[in-house]
Formats: sequence, C-alpha cells, structure tokens
Amino acid sequence: MMFGDRFGLEVGMIDRVVNDGVVLASVEYRLAPESPDPGPVEDVYAGLVGFLDRAADLGFDPDRVLLAGGSAGGGLAAATTLLLRDRATHHIAAELLVCPMLDDRNDTVSSKQFSGTGLWDRESNDAGWTALLGARRGGPDVSFYPSPSRAEDLSGLPPTFLDVGSAEVLRDEVVNYATAIWASGGQAELHVWPGGFHGFHAAGPNTAIGRGANRVRDEWITRILQI
Repeated sequence: MMFGDRFGLEVGMIDRVVNDGVVLASVEYRLAPESPDPGPVEDVYAGLVGFLDRAADLGFDPDRVLLAGGSAGGGLAAATTLLLRDRATHHIAAELLVCPMLDDRNDTVSSKQFSGTGLWDRESNDAGWTALLGARRGGPDVSFYPSPSRAEDLSGLPPTFLDVGSAEVLRDEVVNYATAIWASGGQAELHVWPGGFHGFHAAGPNTAIGRGANRVRDEWITRILQI
C-alpha cells in the first residue's frame, strides 16, 4: 500500500509478453498515506477500464483479460474485481491473487503467529492498512472494496487463482477468501505452499518451492486464458 511502482513486475509476466505475445499493462496507482482509500483501488479500476476500452488499438481480445497482483497489488486486484462486478460496465476473464492483502482487521491465527518475524509481519501489515485507512482500520466503517475479506457475497466473480505461503501473516485470510468464493458458488484454485514466506516466489525463484509455485501459476494462466 505504501511503496512500489509500475515496474515492480515479476519476470514471469515479462516472459509472457516475449514468448506468448501477451499484451501487458501495469498500473502505477497512487500510494498511501498520501493517497488513502479509495484512491489506490479507483486508480487500478480506471487503469483497467482504460486498458479494456483500448483493446482494438492495443491488439488484444478483451474477453481474455487477466487481472493479477501480488501482496498489496493482489488485494487491489481483488477489490477491483469486486468493483467491476458491482458497477457492471466491463468484465475480465480471470483474476490472479499472489499472497494478497485482503483483510484490514489482521485478526486471524496466522496474523498473530508471525509477529516480529519475516519480510512482512503483523506489525508491517498494521502499518500498511493504517496508511490506507487511517483510524478506520479494523473498525466497523470499512467497506469490502478496500478490504475484500469483508464481503459477505463473493458470487459473480471470474475464476480466481490464489496462492500464499504457509509461513506468512496473510495465510489464513487468503484461505478464508478462497473458501468464501466456493461458498458463493464461484470457481477458485488455492495453493498454500509449505514453508513459504511472504514474497517467496520473487525472493527465491530458483528454489524448489519457488519453481514449483511459479510453474503451477503459469500452468493455470495457460489453461484459463487458453494461451
């Protein structure tokens, strides 16, 4: 929520452009706390809608668009997909959520297990959500758009891929989100990688677990988009 730019893409996404002719857009959304909620998600929504509206100019099929993000970007991808569903002006084929930040309440078992340890711990999570939501964080006045785990109805979403490490603060909220999609009748593929920490895909792409996670993700993209 607080740092990063549009160039912070995983190498695998660039490989898709080079090897498969994929058209790639990356949104540089405004960052918190200078731009709190709803600034970031509205930026992502505007970027996606602008991208979809230019399908003919950019040479891609608007019916085969995947919205993807990792960490805060994963949470914003989930939130943007909910906005697309509710505003009903555009649609996407699928969403891919890599270790996404989904719940500002930070009150799951895993959020309490990983305090003071790891690349993104309980305290980091609190800081990120506070930057986005201010004093509202964790309280009753937060909607499900900035915090998708608060949504009571996850019906009408496109096929969703979620993955997360077992050794990270976001583990349980990701599992809960996949479960809520299934409960709403939706399609979700969930992977919890044993021993994986937050961002292990990028930090250790050549480790056994990193290679396995990236391979499974790439296979899902190929299957869901029929590349």
